Amino acid sequence: MLNTILQNVPDGAEVSTEGEPVEKTLSIIELISSGGFAGQIIIAILFLLLVAAIYIYFERLFAIKAASQVDANFMNQIKDHVSNGKIESAQALCTQVNSPVSRLIGKGISRIGKPLADINTAIENAGRLEIYGLEKNVSVLATISGAAPMIGFLGTVVGMILAIFELANAGGSIQMDVLASGLYTAMTTTVAGLIVGIVAYITYNHLVVKTDKVVYQMEANSLEFLDHLNEPS
Repeated sequence: MLNTILQNVPDGAEVSTEGEPVEKTLSIIELISSGGFAGQIIIAILFLLLVAAIYIYFERLFAIKAASQVDANFMNQIKDHVSNGKIESAQALCTQVNSPVSRLIGKGISRIGKPLADINTAIENAGRLEIYGLEKNVSVLATISGAAPMIGFLGTVVGMILAIFELANAGGSIQMDVLASGLYTAMTTTVAGLIVGIVAYITYNHLVVKTDKVVYQMEANSLEFLDHLNEPS
């Protein structure tokens, strides 16, 4: 009876003391290690990309969040100082606040007395520099979101090549344990590449939305400042 049970149990499966096949589970570490050396290298590269994506996301998120915090009374105080001719007080306020909006307004205040077009140009130039600072390293997330799946698919191709190579050297006998290493490499790298790509894609788009809100805030406050300068005395 025991011999009959053992004959019906698939190769590699464990058998309990009662003669019942025991379901074998596979941890993530075992799954990665089963992919062979090539699979482990690709997984390591994807892990580094994931760490880089998470670091860039949180670093930029905190920077953008800090840049978006502007006192609601800031523009009212600036307009009061400018209307009363207290240019130095207005510049001191901009320096004290030290945000993208305040730096744009401070650049405009430093050009007061010149034509309005010159003030507008100075604010626009300063605005481009501020936007560049906000978008620092964000493009790296876009690159990771595109590169990670391709690296994963590269692992798929490598795994299939390894599987075919092992199959060709098996002498015509097909055994799953011979193909396992290549198949593990193909599947694990594909899944890892897609996960990293999805994470980078979502974080990239979230940062783009947050950055656009700050840019809109800068444009609105700059326009309000220029309109105030253009008001008749």
